[in-house]
Amino acid sequence: MTQQATQPAAQTDHQEHPIKLYLVVWGMLFVLSLFSYMVDYVGLHGYLRWSLILLFMILKAGLIVAIFMHMAWERLALIYAIILPPLLVLVFVAMMVSESHYVLLSRMTFFGTGP
Repeated sequence: MTQQATQPAAQTDHQEHPIKLYLVVWGMLFVLSLFSYMVDYVGLHGYLRWSLILLFMILKAGLIVAIFMHMAWERLALIYAIILPPLLVLVFVAMMVSESHYVLLSRMTFFGTGP
């Protein structure tokens, strides 16, 4: 008999991550949330405020997806599930921007610039 046939069928190969990893991630999520709240507490305004809030939000979402959804250990799944759809959305946005410039140029050419 081979080595594989002697092992019980119920035994599966899976990796268990140490609890320390999850505690560190929870701590990092807490710190990022604290920074996000501090942006409002300090009283930042304008583009700086919104860019910092969006940055902290993206970092928190990335940590949650990478660790708690186990995407950090699945490289191909990470590419297909997380990175590819936003890249396709950006391509479609670029196509719409190009089309909008064409439509604006056509309207100005055929209808004039206005009264």
